[in-house]
Amino acid sequence: MRWLVGWSGTRAGYGPHDTPAVHPVGARQIWSAPDPLWAVGDWRDDEIRTVTLPRPPRPAHLPASAGDAGPVGDGIARLAVLGRCPASDDQLRGALVRAAAGALGHLAAWPGSYTVVIRAGRRTAVVGDLVGARPVFHAPWAGGTAYATAGLPLADLLESDLDLGHLAARLACPESPEVIDAGAQGQGRPALTTPYRGVLRVPPGHALVVRDGKPDVPSLEQRRSHMAGPAPEPSRAQALDGLREALQEAVQARGFAELGELHRPGADLSGGTASAALALLAAGRPGGLPGGRTAPPLLAVTFTDTATPGGPGTERELQLARTMAADRRLEHVVVPGGADALPFTGLEDGPLTDEPSPALVHAGRERHRLAAASEAGGDDHLTGHGARQALDGHPARLVDLYLDRRRRAMVKPLRALARVGGGQQLLGSALLWRSVSRAAHTPYRHGLEDLAALLAKGGTGNGGSGAAGAGGPRKAFARASFAWCTPGPAARWLTGEVLADIAGSLDHAARVPDPPDRPGRHRSWQALGRAAEEYRALEQAAEVTGQRLHAPFLDNVVVRACREIPETVRVQPGARPELLRAVLDACGVRGLPEGFGASSRPDTALAMRTGLRVAAEELHEMFAASVLEKAGLVDPRPVRAALRAAADGEDVPAEGLAELIAVEVWLRRLLSRRGSCWTGTGPPRRMAVTAF
Repeated sequence: MRWLVGWSGTRAGYGPHDTPAVHPVGARQIWSAPDPLWAVGDWRDDEIRTVTLPRPPRPAHLPASAGDAGPVGDGIARLAVLGRCPASDDQLRGALVRAAAGALGHLAAWPGSYTVVIRAGRRTAVVGDLVGARPVFHAPWAGGTAYATAGLPLADLLESDLDLGHLAARLACPESPEVIDAGAQGQGRPALTTPYRGVLRVPPGHALVVRDGKPDVPSLEQRRSHMAGPAPEPSRAQALDGLREALQEAVQARGFAELGELHRPGADLSGGTASAALALLAAGRPGGLPGGRTAPPLLAVTFTDTATPGGPGTERELQLARTMAADRRLEHVVVPGGADALPFTGLEDGPLTDEPSPALVHAGRERHRLAAASEAGGDDHLTGHGARQALDGHPARLVDLYLDRRRRAMVKPLRALARVGGGQQLLGSALLWRSVSRAAHTPYRHGLEDLAALLAKGGTGNGGSGAAGAGGPRKAFARASFAWCTPGPAARWLTGEVLADIAGSLDHAARVPDPPDRPGRHRSWQALGRAAEEYRALEQAAEVTGQRLHAPFLDNVVVRACREIPETVRVQPGARPELLRAVLDACGVRGLPEGFGASSRPDTALAMRTGLRVAAEELHEMFAASVLEKAGLVDPRPVRAALRAAADGEDVPAEGLAELIAVEVWLRRLLSRRGSCWTGTGPPRRMAVTAF
């Protein structure tokens, strides 16, 4: 796990030569005291860049002061950018001039995936990204504010305890920040809670600004209020041009043309439309190696699941990958995966991630694939993570179209959703239409109150027992598709006391002002943020030393370009493959095989059910002495019953079990770790979360 950490405005103790009394273990110092900055972990040299603005000379008639030395050495302002950012040093200096004057939004305008830290006088600013793939955390410490790109180092610095309320909220309503962030309300600024008590997370699309030790969280964008009506939409052609340009910039920002033989680029080619499109775009990268040598072909990796009959990696998908990889600029590598690469297997091993995530149950599968790619020489790997959430139209987008009276554009999406929801298509479409109309006339506050009432009764709204199952699966599907917020798939296993507490948090959240979004944009943005969180956890859990995962669809420039796609286009069935085909065609990639986009995503549900059946015995033993039970969050008996049913081949809610098992595994790894993230000359430090 790679992270950066520093603090500003603190009264931290310092030893000889202005050395902090504590510092991160194995850190590389970027800035020195009294407001230091460190980078920790497997960073490449070209992933850490700094620029400095020189201090203007002091007039001779003015006396020297203690501030002349400055907290940043010989400059009045410094900028550090960590990650993949294509901006030149001159561009960084120009950005630093504007940032020193107070502007920050331009720091999130470059392609790539990166974090920017600014130190100018008594002010420190940290800028992540728009969706949360590169988050920023902060906590009060030593009279000032400590910040980092991971929560665990700050938790160790504060010697924090676990925030069980946050974990319960994540399990109950993972896509509803109204519940998860209830513990951070009332602080006068946007704030997200974390699993560590006292450590806060900067919301996506915001920056952290620390002035004289006090934090502020300004937005990086001016968001349009829904009271102003719909914003003017660009045409489909204009949106496609913007998407093409953004994807090209995002791929080029990874520096594939300059990587050469030192870090060979690779990409997924396992059935996903988005990852295949990125592979084809990257294969056409310009340039060569010094001396006129030809750049090596892009490594295209196809994972085949041999343990799941009819699952991902079927012969048809493998043949499709081979057809696309016939390009001379691609070198095709097939990675077979057996039972040891199934979801839910190998959970006893693996690194500790910063936060829990369902990605943990798939991490062994990803490590198997990425390790094989690394052995074949692929050190930089493109993935299509986030494309579904960034490009597709969330079903709740139909509510926005209803509010705009664009009813004709809703016909085909409603018919497609009716087929997904099951039952007769005509009756299903009518039911969905009524659900859209009801959601359009439901204020945000009432939506929270409805969910609070459902949870208080012990219902989960996902087809379970009691209130959850009322109305059948089609009505449950309609509620989950269009409501302001819905329960998560793991809520059914939480205790009644925990659900009652979360219902109280929702009632409290219902008294805050309405969000500046409509239901569709609100739900879509939350889904994209959750996808970014899962990608970040996967990046940490499946990390291979020296290798880098890249998710261009989570880049700021691509996210903005996807937002410009008209709603009437993105909600149509098959919109994502059609859009990516148009992008590739505009880039000169033609002659795609006929099956491109027909299966835009491997069927992971079948693999998850198979993995549950294979690992059922180990998982049953895990919940025989559950940490979640000890914390009072779940009753393990229904969980063990579900695992026994999975072992017998019955259909069980695998997605909800994945959420629950991921938190259980994360807690076990957290409690079993040894040593703190910090060392120094001060008294011995206690790790965060040593016990409940």
